Amino acid sequence: MTGHVWLVGGGPGREELLTLAAVAALRDADVVLYDRLAPHEGLARLAPHASLIDVGKRPGHHPVGQEGIEQLIVRHALTGARVVRLKGGDPYVFGRGGEEVIACRAAGIDVTVIPGVTSAISVPAAAGIPLTHRGISRLFTVVSGHAPLSPAELEHLAGLGGTIVVLMGIGTLPSLTQGLLRFGMSAAMPVAIIERGYSAAQRTTIADLGSILTEAATRGVSSPAVLVIGEVVRLAHDGDSEAISALASAASAGSGG
Repeated sequence: MTGHVWLVGGGPGREELLTLAAVAALRDADVVLYDRLAPHEGLARLAPHASLIDVGKRPGHHPVGQEGIEQLIVRHALTGARVVRLKGGDPYVFGRGGEEVIACRAAGIDVTVIPGVTSAISVPAAAGIPLTHRGISRLFTVVSGHAPLSPAELEHLAGLGGTIVVLMGIGTLPSLTQGLLRFGMSAAMPVAIIERGYSAAQRTTIADLGSILTEAATRGVSSPAVLVIGEVVRLAHDGDSEAISALASAASAGSGG
């Protein structure tokens, strides 16, 4: 008898942001394959009957590649097991969830996709930054920073307006910022980098497009982090106290000029 696979979005890493459907899938699971950015510290309690398999990838260290993960999912499901693939964020937002669904369907395995709270929205919120705001931003664009953007993509982003959210963008920050400047985005455009969102070590760095590289280097910014580029960064009103302080300093400096 073939089992079933649940592709579960774990949200930004905080257990209480799991959906009710995610909690139910974990409770009934026989096997859980989880990522490092998923809320995994309480899995022994959340999935009490399951074998727990760490397939997390870290920068430059992928002990189990994507193809290997897909093979593990399929192999366990073909034994009749109830398999949960627990991912950080949402499975279909740069989570390679589509590839895992295709692998399961090719093997004749049914899949249920349970959405998660994507870090593209939740992590800026944790720092008090709204992605849209009446009269300021009526759209936002979510971009993968895993690889450098092409000149055409950079030109499009620079002219699109609204808010830009970049996931996995620390490594490509130099090419991103310089490209946006080259295609006409103002050097004064506010930029926020939110590291380790929803953890006890969350930290926000705020500067403008022209100085964010220097500021990031000075502060030793590292992954995982979410970048927000846009006027909405000026609106941070709660959440991360460092963000509020940085905004206050920027406002003071601007009024003095």
